[in-house]
Amino acid sequence: MTAALRTQLFLFLISVSSRMGLSRYIEDNEASDGLYSLLNLDQKRESEDFIFRRPLRCLDMLATNGYFTFVATQPQLACAAFIIAEPSEVISLELSDVSIDCSAGDFIKMFDGWVLKGEKFPSRQDHQLPLHQRYTDYCSSTAPGATSHSSQNVAMIFFRIHSPDSGFTLAVKKLHNPFPCNIMSQSPEGSFTMVIPHQRRNCSFSVIYPVEIRLTELSLGQAKSNELSPQRQLWSGCSGSGDYVELLGGNGVDTSKMFPVADLCFSFGGLAQMKIGCDNSVVRLVSSGNFINRVSFQYRLLEQRELPKTRENSLDNFCAVE
Repeated sequence: MTAALRTQLFLFLISVSSRMGLSRYIEDNEASDGLYSLLNLDQKRESEDFIFRRPLRCLDMLATNGYFTFVATQPQLACAAFIIAEPSEVISLELSDVSIDCSAGDFIKMFDGWVLKGEKFPSRQDHQLPLHQRYTDYCSSTAPGATSHSSQNVAMIFFRIHSPDSGFTLAVKKLHNPFPCNIMSQSPEGSFTMVIPHQRRNCSFSVIYPVEIRLTELSLGQAKSNELSPQRQLWSGCSGSGDYVELLGGNGVDTSKMFPVADLCFSFGGLAQMKIGCDNSVVRLVSSGNFINRVSFQYRLLEQRELPKTRENSLDNFCAVE
């Protein structure tokens, strides 16, 4: 991801997070310290052998491999770093040089996904691990260090440190993922194909922008029609089929709390187009595990004049437009 896109994404995340309460809640704590200072940091790689290093901020966003060191200059009671990779990557996190006092209330926790105002991405319904297994707590670990591997292209670390000069180093490494699932897009424009190969699971592609989504291909195990119907399939009909795609919109990150825009439970090779004027737009593929399911789509950022203010495609606009 380029520096410009990284800056745009982080600024938008701050904007979305402020409306969702991130300025007041990171795991129910207040976050502060240098929201914008990281945006001027140069993260260009000079060669393949170059190992990137820089300080870690109390509220930070990381999008590159490297070593990030945090040293407290004052009590920092609620800090978080969001880590994001390419859609086809997962993230490995490793702590080293840790000097904190767990008995005094310090902690460092790594999470498999993102947390915003108590909402989690991926949601409990979409993640294959139970919630307690998605946390790695340094203070509860019996090993001298702690490692965590994400199941998707986002992860995070949140920490509390009371004493000055205490801190740690976080190593971030991105790894290839042959079957990406539950993706947070780095960009408001692009295209993607999600494939679920004979697995009983749900996969979401989340874009934290209001966008237009164009489904260009949908291949499900139980095709019911060769043509795209202009009428929305009944929610109960698609959810009962076991294999379907749904479009969601909302102002949070938990897909289970978002609004259904449309759902499709038949294969087609045409074009379905939908504008979602929400902070978060999601394509969600649900699979029974009996088939190889596939959905291809394109997405682009809506301009202000395009944000839906009335009914479009016979669907109510449920997200507030400012």
